[in-house]
Amino acid sequence: MKVDASARPLGSGHAARGLGLREAVRRHGPFALLLLAAALPRLVAMAGYPSMLWFGDSGTYLRSALDAVPSALRPSGYPVMLWMLRPLHDFGAVAFVQHVFGLAVGVLLYLVSYRAARAAWPDRDVLPGLLGCLAAALPLLDAYQIELEHLVLSDTLFEVLLVGAVAALLWRAGPSWTSALVAGLLLGAAAVTRTVGIPLIVIALLFLLVRRAGWRPVAALAASFVILLGSYAAWYRAENGRWGLTGTNGLFLFGRVAAFADCGKIHPPADERVFCRDWKHDRRGMDPAFAAMWGAHAPFRTFREGITDPDGNARAGDFAKRAVLAQPLDYLRTVLVDTARGFAPHRTNRPTAGTVAEYRFPAYYKRPVTAVKASDRYGGSTAKPRVVEPYARWIRAYQHVVFVRGPMLALILLVGAAGVVRRWRGAAVLPLLTGVALIVVPAATADFDYRYLLPAVPMLCLAAVLGWIPETRRCRTAEGDSRPEPGPPGPGLPGA
Repeated sequence: MKVDASARPLGSGHAARGLGLREAVRRHGPFALLLLAAALPRLVAMAGYPSMLWFGDSGTYLRSALDAVPSALRPSGYPVMLWMLRPLHDFGAVAFVQHVFGLAVGVLLYLVSYRAARAAWPDRDVLPGLLGCLAAALPLLDAYQIELEHLVLSDTLFEVLLVGAVAALLWRAGPSWTSALVAGLLLGAAAVTRTVGIPLIVIALLFLLVRRAGWRPVAALAASFVILLGSYAAWYRAENGRWGLTGTNGLFLFGRVAAFADCGKIHPPADERVFCRDWKHDRRGMDPAFAAMWGAHAPFRTFREGITDPDGNARAGDFAKRAVLAQPLDYLRTVLVDTARGFAPHRTNRPTAGTVAEYRFPAYYKRPVTAVKASDRYGGSTAKPRVVEPYARWIRAYQHVVFVRGPMLALILLVGAAGVVRRWRGAAVLPLLTGVALIVVPAATADFDYRYLLPAVPMLCLAAVLGWIPETRRCRTAEGDSRPEPGPPGPGLPGA
């Protein structure tokens, strides 16, 4: 029998909307407060530093964006973003976009964790939201993350692309080929933003295989990743005359082995002896890798095209391989020591004191000489450094207190690892292995740098929460709501 709409109690629609609003506040109110708390220091940072902050690499990115060509020094995913924002001619707008990316990372972490917890405990209204806040809190509030978002650097873009890819793979219990396709494109974009993203595709593919996702998602993930990287490599070849993503692979590999390479053990050929030097005792306040790549006696200064010289990079790469094969234990020790630095209680001046200082909001700063002309062309008057008090002083005080210490990062890693040990095919294995790779791969292929740790924080936080949420399958009922299926827990995260 049909019910006449006019027979419904007056105001019942308003009551239902009020009930829905109260329910939404109860479920998501804590995260709304967290998001507001995360937005406030970002607004203070923009008020205190109306232009962006500058790093030694900033000029390279800007010139690539201005010329619309792929850089031979670093991948140009970030310059593509800068090129898209160039019509605004405003570095304040670029900073705003990057801060929005930082908030988006927290939102994605919250949503993935909330959905998993909501499926595990459908009768609990508050707990899923609190667990989502737990996954998102540190990435949202960490002051070094906020400062990184204010720098002309690729790391913030890399981070949001990577978190987006992981979220796409974890969004449903069994990733569809379309979500895997999206994840592959995001991982490919991350890889052409920072090359540390390249090996992460292996982790993603292994995750799909372990979860028995089927051949379609695996093929979609691999194909979309390869197509995007191949397209970039073709663009790079059209501009630079050779296939690749960058022209400096040999440079960074040489920097990695400089700390221990002993030519008396390596016996390199004559054309590679230019790399032989005791970099541990000839560094002038730099760590050996930094001194070998950028110092006054860096061997690449002798090559015609400098650090991008093709022959120099080929020889440096060969020298690095010889060093690893001749001194495998020294190489392993160097990687382990640099990996452990991120978990130390106190920060040290590595790779240099000047580099570490660039990760703090400054009382005074200026642009690097290499970035002045390019920044003026890009942003005009907005490129000029400005420090506005008292806002700058407030964000500096905030950064002095609110950040992830090394032991805290170690604890988060251990909590996530324990959850994965309990359920090795669980959803947490993807963010855990991704976070570990983000810490280990730079230590194994380049050098230690504190900013390399920051993209690992959201991954490890997500793993620490997901590892302890029971996983269930969900089905869509006829009424459209999601309820747990009867039977034993399934291997995947809930789907919408």
